[in-house]
Amino acid sequence: MPAVDKLLLEEALQDSPQTRSLLSVFEEDAGTLTDYTNQLLQAMQRVYGAQNEMCLATQQLSKQLLAYEKQNFALGKGDEEVISTLQYFSKMVDELNVLHTELAKQLADTMVLHIIQFREKDLTEVSTLKDLFGLASSEHDLSMAKYSRLPKKKENEKVKAEVVKEVAAARRKQHLSSLQYYCALNALQYRKRVAMMEPMLGFAHGQINFFKKGAEMFSKSMDSLLSSAADMVQSIQVELEAEAEKMRVSQQELLCVDESVYTPDFDIAAPQTNRNLIQKAGYLNLRTKTGLVSTTWERLYFFTQGGNLMCQPRGAVAGGLIQDLDNCSVMAVDCEDRRYCFQITTPNGKSGIILQAESRKENDEWICAINNISRQIYLTDNPEAVAIKLNQTALEAVTPITSLGKKQENFSPSQNQKTSEMDNDKIVPKATASIPEAEQLIAPGTPIQFDIVLPATEFLDQNRGSRRINPFGEMEDETFPEAEDSLLQQMFIVRFLGSMAVKTDSTTEVIYEAMRQVLAARAIHNIFRMTESHLMVTSQTLRLIDPQTQVTRANFELTSVTQFAAHQENKRLVGFVIRIPESTGEESLSTYIFESNSEGEKICYAINLGKEIIEVQKDPEALAQLMLSMPLTNDGKFVLLNDQPDDNDGSSSENRGAESEA
Repeated sequence: MPAVDKLLLEEALQDSPQTRSLLSVFEEDAGTLTDYTNQLLQAMQRVYGAQNEMCLATQQLSKQLLAYEKQNFALGKGDEEVISTLQYFSKMVDELNVLHTELAKQLADTMVLHIIQFREKDLTEVSTLKDLFGLASSEHDLSMAKYSRLPKKKENEKVKAEVVKEVAAARRKQHLSSLQYYCALNALQYRKRVAMMEPMLGFAHGQINFFKKGAEMFSKSMDSLLSSAADMVQSIQVELEAEAEKMRVSQQELLCVDESVYTPDFDIAAPQTNRNLIQKAGYLNLRTKTGLVSTTWERLYFFTQGGNLMCQPRGAVAGGLIQDLDNCSVMAVDCEDRRYCFQITTPNGKSGIILQAESRKENDEWICAINNISRQIYLTDNPEAVAIKLNQTALEAVTPITSLGKKQENFSPSQNQKTSEMDNDKIVPKATASIPEAEQLIAPGTPIQFDIVLPATEFLDQNRGSRRINPFGEMEDETFPEAEDSLLQQMFIVRFLGSMAVKTDSTTEVIYEAMRQVLAARAIHNIFRMTESHLMVTSQTLRLIDPQTQVTRANFELTSVTQFAAHQENKRLVGFVIRIPESTGEESLSTYIFESNSEGEKICYAINLGKEIIEVQKDPEALAQLMLSMPLTNDGKFVLLNDQPDDNDGSSSENRGAESEA
């Protein structure tokens, strides 16, 4: 190794400028060495910290490999080989962690410790000696300055002796500190080389020992494991590629479908509706009230489960109950200018929820499915077959048409009283000894009318003649003068289901058969819209009144009502038979079916009371007895039952007031 520069100790006492200049070079070198040593120590400490972190990381890795078996994977089928392989790898990582811990200890003892000792011992010593040398030089300079100021004329031997003694002591001290300082700087040139080499030797030996022990530990036992693990990964990769190819082909096939799959209402003209559904699922918009008049619509996923309608928002684990569908009713409604809306009504007549489907087909299928479920078909052994049989039987029983193709001009109220005596004999429906066949009641193929026979404007035109039409749709007071003089006035909220011609009015079975055929025809032909009206029962007429405009849609004389009855099971269904005179002099019979918000028996009771009033009006004494037997209002009118159920949405106080008093 080449010789190094050094400070001459012989020149320390003289302290010449040349010596001081060379000393500054050594001091600059020592300062540079101190800065570099600090940076080197930081790098080595970072290596040691990384090795410690490696120990902690391998320890954590081993724990996580073992934790794979404890994870409750929802799709964990077929992971047995992976679990066993990971357990073996965990054991290997634990053994490797031992080697990493040993390596970290070696790095601390043989690398980091040496450089710390060099910095704390050698570099600190040089820095301390430099400070002492500086102090000694300053004291020597002061003593020499004092000595130089001794007076020449008045020489004081005592003072001179003290100053000379002080200069000698300062010069001795400076000489000693400079010798020590020079020696430390000369030794530092050798010590820095050793200090740079020893830590790296320790680092190299530690790494070599780590790799040697690792090779001895894993070279033999790891060959078979790595080979089997590589084969497993390769087989999984092959399966992945095959599955990816299948999914790519399936994706291309699914994307080649017709555009109708993406169009919500593609087959609006002739949708292929399945009327035999007993289960249904899909997205619907749910109407929710947020205030007195404000509403919101939320798109949710609905599905039927048994007799329940369930709702499951996105992200929810399971669905919740929205509506019990047993014995409920469903119909299409107009709501907020939205298409394909339908309403589910509870068995007690209260309005339930309003939903919106995305297409006509979905709307019809939801209504059909809910109708089938409400009949509790799902409780049978073979519900699909029962639904098909019921719909097929209903399809064979009727062939309905709407009134758009045929208008009955002779529906206007009859004023002929020559058959009143015969009608009065049939005020109370009579039970028959035996139930007649359906063909004896209604002719096969009889058309069914699903809307109100006469629109309000047509009816007013036929009854008013050339009278001025009220632009606000209000009824003139003189149009029905009997309304003020009638002893009975009872209002009911009803919805018109349909009407059809019948062959007889001798039994109430004709009304039940008409109900069956009308409801079956509506279900088969997806006719769910119903017209809501107010049915006014007086002691002279039955009037259907538009609830919005208060215009009378239809008017029937009470004497022309020959039969009336409520459904035996669905209490809200009611119907009556009207005898209508024809232009040829003969008479025709028609049955009208309604759904009421209240019990149908109450409507029948009101009709029966009206017919009794007509009968007793011929005899003043009988009329007086009838009026005494029933409560009257202040203006002398009969008071009927007033327990009408309110609508769920609290439609209007006007409707409740109209039904509360006769």
